[in-house]
Amino acid sequence: MGPYTTFEVTDLLPDETDPESVSLPSAQADSKAIDEMQRRLRRVQGSLRADPGINAFLAIDANVPLEEMNAATQSIKLARASNAVVFIVPQLGDNLGVGMEIGSVLEDRYPDGADRTLLAHEAGISSAMLGGVTTRWNARITPYDDETDLIDEIRNFVVEIMTREQFGDLEPK
Repeated sequence: MGPYTTFEVTDLLPDETDPESVSLPSAQADSKAIDEMQRRLRRVQGSLRADPGINAFLAIDANVPLEEMNAATQSIKLARASNAVVFIVPQLGDNLGVGMEIGSVLEDRYPDGADRTLLAHEAGISSAMLGGVTTRWNARITPYDDETDLIDEIRNFVVEIMTREQFGDLEPK
């Protein structure tokens, strides 16, 4: 998943509300932060391609213009074609679009795809949507502290999918 665009949370407050009087989450990400997140995603991708040797790709790799196919449809089609889907939710920028995309994919894949879906969120992110992932769709969710932890979580998830396909209760895809 690529980082989403940012917005000013204070722009969403009613005019008569003093931004200093409310506690607002940070939804800002400058271009340096976005570039670093993309580099991190590429490092995670490269690590997974090396060990356990999977064809890991990012949704942004599809390079399909939004004029041809909207983002939700792209994500659903990519998920349908994948053995495993991992959503990575960093504490960066606007996560509203991410939540909508995750919900769209999970709703499309439920109940058959829930076993093949992991949502990894940076530690410290809390949301009612995160709880909905496990209760509505029975998909797996895990926090991560840093890049190494993220890679380990995804690697364990993917290896479990591979093992279950080869020896267990999950139909090979």
